[in-house]
Amino acid sequence: MSALLEQQITATQDRRTLAKMIMTLLDHWKLTTEDQAMLLGIASNNRAALTRYRKGEPIGSSRDQYERVGHLLGIHKNLRLLFPHNRDLAYRWMSTRNKAFDHLTPVEVIKEWGFAGLLMVRSYLDRSRGV
Repeated sequence: MSALLEQQITATQDRRTLAKMIMTLLDHWKLTTEDQAMLLGIASNNRAALTRYRKGEPIGSSRDQYERVGHLLGIHKNLRLLFPHNRDLAYRWMSTRNKAFDHLTPVEVIKEWGFAGLLMVRSYLDRSRGV
């Protein structure tokens, strides 16, 4: 097998793993289907893509989607480190109103600001951890 083919197979397996991880996380956050799609940067009515990812099909190969998934997993990591003994709070945080965001939820911030909102939420948590 050629090195290029091996790389492509590995990349596809990585994208499958990412798809399963991110869908499990979005389920833990108890977000609506529309909010899940919005966080991943896909059309809010694209339930088929969410279903495919849940079944382990590779997550989209666009740079935007990779970066979104990376930031969402980074948000999750920050929340688990900030609330190590309160998993419920770590999972509810994305849907909880926050003074730092003018009493919007982090999901609402991302909805309003798009990718920039995702970066705002991630940066806020990074700073909260002193990173």
